Amino acid sequence: MEQNAAFMQLVPFAAVAVIFYFLLIRPQQKQLKETKLMLEALKPGDKVVTRGGLIGVISSVKAEEVEIKIAEGVKAVFTRSAVGTVLNQAK
Repeated sequence: MEQNAAFMQLVPFAAVAVIFYFLLIRPQQKQLKETKLMLEALKPGDKVVTRGGLIGVISSVKAEEVEIKIAEGVKAVFTRSAVGTVLNQAK
């Protein structure tokens, strides 16, 4: 009888762990995977927004850096992880 009562006390903790997994951990892993794929697919001509809010067009891509044309004659070098969003991809 005492073993059954001890087991019943663990059921709510297990339920909370399952809820946390499906509501917090799993969606975050999916988002990280999508972000990684987006950063790997960067190519010249993509219009992007950096995490700092700058909007520009990628002019060149290196291993861990991207060169972004911000304005006419103005280029800046960022790490790939600084790119927040790809607005529209070149066709």
